[in-house]
Amino acid sequence: MNITIFGTGYVGLVHAAVMAEAGHEVVCVDIDADKIARLKHGEVPIFEPGLERLVADNLAAGRLGFTTDAAEGIRHGRIIFIAVGTPPDDDGSADLRHVLAVAESIGAHMAAPAIVVNKSTVPVGTADRVRAVITERLARRGLENLVFDVASNPEFLKEGSAVADSMKPDRILIGVSEPGSETERLLREIYAPFNRNHEKIIVMDLRSAELAKYAANCMLATKISFMNEMANLAERLGADIEKVRLGIGSDPRIGYHFIYPGAGYGGSCFPKDVRALIAMAEREDFEPLVIGAVEARNERQKRLLFEKIMAHFSGEIAGRTFALWGLSFKPNTDDMREAPSRTLMEALWQAGARVRAFDPKAMEECRRIYGAREDLVLCSSQEEALEGADALVVVTEWRNFQAPDFAEIAARLKQKVIFDGRNIYDPAILERYGLKVVGMGRAVG
Repeated sequence: MNITIFGTGYVGLVHAAVMAEAGHEVVCVDIDADKIARLKHGEVPIFEPGLERLVADNLAAGRLGFTTDAAEGIRHGRIIFIAVGTPPDDDGSADLRHVLAVAESIGAHMAAPAIVVNKSTVPVGTADRVRAVITERLARRGLENLVFDVASNPEFLKEGSAVADSMKPDRILIGVSEPGSETERLLREIYAPFNRNHEKIIVMDLRSAELAKYAANCMLATKISFMNEMANLAERLGADIEKVRLGIGSDPRIGYHFIYPGAGYGGSCFPKDVRALIAMAEREDFEPLVIGAVEARNERQKRLLFEKIMAHFSGEIAGRTFALWGLSFKPNTDDMREAPSRTLMEALWQAGARVRAFDPKAMEECRRIYGAREDLVLCSSQEEALEGADALVVVTEWRNFQAPDFAEIAARLKQKVIFDGRNIYDPAILERYGLKVVGMGRAVG
């Protein structure tokens, strides 16, 4: 089937590559001419495991194309996905300028029946707004009788495993205005290759589908903030949050997923979506007590590593150097949006400290964000970051950080202390190397 996707970010590009891999004819539209030129040559501007190969293979096969010409894309697509960014506005609500701009373009160029699908994470009621914009634009062209429909198909991708999540989705949510309609039939058809093992498609009304995306992310964020709160309490009560985690995770009603304490959540989804749901609730004159607390705890948690460092050094960190392992907000991505590493580095710099940092994938992103600074050295390896460092801080749980040479770390650090922001080290093991570990929610060790 001919599919058009507006937007070549994480969601749009991954969705396009996976749809093309399934055999669909896909055209991606983006206003960034430089990005489109690079994509036409198979240069993927983000790191996502498996994505570069998919893009290259499907470009070569002729099933995947890229353009800056909105009219060309709209002519191509029987189904048109909107997968552009919805950044937070000043009040935390989702900014729909890009979504509505795409709707304007669709209304301005559409000449044949089409289905418009919101793939972007958008506030409840956005499908109605997109429909209204397209309808008004068609009417101005004298095409008020041109048939089109608007659907909601929220994404549930995890950065770092987005390709795998798309190829083998847990569920496929489809929001439609009329169950059993032609829109539902066509969306079922394009997702048929991903629905063979067992039934994964869940059909519902538009507003429920829009809210389901926010509810899912906010539920996961709630689990993280809850465990961080328990970790902080565990320290004060003399307990070990890692043992608590095992104790509660064994309950199948709770499970082990998303109950790891740490330095707070970041990235492009959780912070933005939590704030957007708070803004949605407040517009309805509803006080979101739980979600508000989730946001507050996370903001507080992001400063906790810095506070632990300050406490260890009795507030005297000016002139000290800290090795920092991990810049991305999570492993297997180069994304530093709202990353805890940024909160930590900026606090260290403000206090007069220096940072020697390493990350397997996010070095260029860090350089793009912060540029050249005398108090930041971006190192070529995790070992190089240790040179001249007073202490080591682990912020992101990349796999290659999990079993390092502890003897070398002990030999290189001026003070034999590791601030473990993800609890990846066993304090008993580090003690054998003369290293002290300051973890999250671990009163012992």
